[in-house]
Amino acid sequence: MKPLLTRSRYRMWIAVYVLGWLAVLLSAPWIGGESLDVRFSFLHSPGNAHSVDLDILLYQRIPRVLLAALVGGALAVVGACFQVILRNPLAEPYTVGISGGCSLGAVIALTVPALGFSWGPFSGVQFFSLLGAAATLGFIHRLADRPEGTSSNTLLLAGVTVTILCGSLILFFRYWAGPHYLIAMDRWMMGGLEVVGYRELSVLLPFLLPGLGLLFSCRTELNHLALGEEMAAGHGVDVASVQQRIFWGGGLATAGVVSLAGPIGFVGLIVPHAVRRLSGFDHRVVLPASFFLGGAFLTLCDTLARVLVYPTEIPVGIITALVGGPIFIRILLMKK
Repeated sequence: MKPLLTRSRYRMWIAVYVLGWLAVLLSAPWIGGESLDVRFSFLHSPGNAHSVDLDILLYQRIPRVLLAALVGGALAVVGACFQVILRNPLAEPYTVGISGGCSLGAVIALTVPALGFSWGPFSGVQFFSLLGAAATLGFIHRLADRPEGTSSNTLLLAGVTVTILCGSLILFFRYWAGPHYLIAMDRWMMGGLEVVGYRELSVLLPFLLPGLGLLFSCRTELNHLALGEEMAAGHGVDVASVQQRIFWGGGLATAGVVSLAGPIGFVGLIVPHAVRRLSGFDHRVVLPASFFLGGAFLTLCDTLARVLVYPTEIPVGIITALVGGPIFIRILLMKK
């Protein structure tokens, strides 16, 4: 049994996770198939090797590391919250079907040439991914909503059903798509963090910040919900309100992440379990720790994806699946 969480222990755990997170984020931009030399680059004229290396560092590697940190952290926090309200240790951001809706919207945009437009900072793929996520969220919420609150069983079943339905529709669009569109579809479905510049971060933040804000506002109530809905209600927790905030906050954060990076799985599953095993079950620590550990974990996976088969790279979704799959099986066996 873990010791009670005191202020000093809280600060100690957060400091440990923050330092590990910073260590990964500061070192990852310097790791790649090609070494970078940016020494005294400000003394050299534009176009020389030093300036090129500096551009690679500033506009390719640093934005990619920042994106991995935000995406991994968001997925881990959403997973930690969904595992509590769904009362399922195998729950993760894609359990409620949001990923299926995002993926279906992206596949439609990739299949229909007329939808390959840009609208402000959004591409057609991102716009229709978000549209698919919104439709999925509304549909699932309508199915699971009850006067006394959201039914976790109905929410879980509705999410699985919607995921299967969206998967079937994706196969339908793949069947009718031309061969040159299939490559783009497959590449997107594997998940990836390939970015140039900081535009993608400006697209992600308007969805990520309010979504994570809603989730972190529930961190104390999650400790009561982990004991059961009746116990939480007996402690004065408005169970229906907390479920609503987690559902919409998790949906908003997941929709923004998936629309930009594609369906990257297992981060939201394995990271919260690792945090609970390391530092206990108090969600005042679990949520911020999951954010930092999830960001560091996905950054490390993306770094491996960039260097393992250089000069090409592996989609990061494959790396997370290879790591997360055995851990998923281990959790199943432990719960059996």
